Amino acid sequence: MEEFSRLPVRRIEEHRRAPLARTVWPATLAPVRQLLDEGLDLGPVTVLVGDNGAGKSTLVEAIAGAFGLNPEGGTHSARHASRPTESPLAEHLQLVRGAGASKRGVFLRAETMHSHFTYLESLGGGDAGLHEQSHGESFLDYITSRASIAGLWLLDEPESALSLPSCLALIGVLREAVAAGSQVILSTHSPILAALPGARLYEVGEWGLHASSYDDLRLVQDWRLFLDGPERFLRHID
Repeated sequence: MEEFSRLPVRRIEEHRRAPLARTVWPATLAPVRQLLDEGLDLGPVTVLVGDNGAGKSTLVEAIAGAFGLNPEGGTHSARHASRPTESPLAEHLQLVRGAGASKRGVFLRAETMHSHFTYLESLGGGDAGLHEQSHGESFLDYITSRASIAGLWLLDEPESALSLPSCLALIGVLREAVAAGSQVILSTHSPILAALPGARLYEVGEWGLHASSYDDLRLVQDWRLFLDGPERFLRHID
């Protein structure tokens, strides 16, 4: 991993001084258990895909917490909480950082961004108008206005607010961030965002974490089948 020594997080491991019992949630989830047992090496771009409940968000939220980012979203300077729902996994992770790498970062957690925008509104400044925009516009504006932050970018299902053109716009912003030396970890249900150039792709499920190519992702295959013949799926709905 020497070639990636500039990255904010080169590897994720279980914290030696704070092991997590494998019978305790979220270690009962196969991807979390595999991460704790084997660790995970990271490149500049890592994308996690999988069904609801597979453990993608649990992993991304824990990495954000272990890195020192606000668990409800934001940067290192964000200090707010509404109703904590994240798992205790962050306390059991050890992040192996690159020598001299940035300790700054941005965390976009789709399900809590509304409360984060309210927090930013209370501070005033350039973010005060995020609630006045559409859902997708506010997400993109939030990201683009922080594009100069070099460090770790974590995004949990950002496509929940984005149209296809907006997903492509987000890819453009993230590509520029990576080119400037930032690192991206992204969880998604979107075959568009899964196509982020240069990404290491992992399917997350009851098998754990499985490295995959884009064309072999079940997500991509299912969307292709659906778009080719929606009736094949719709006829099974009562």
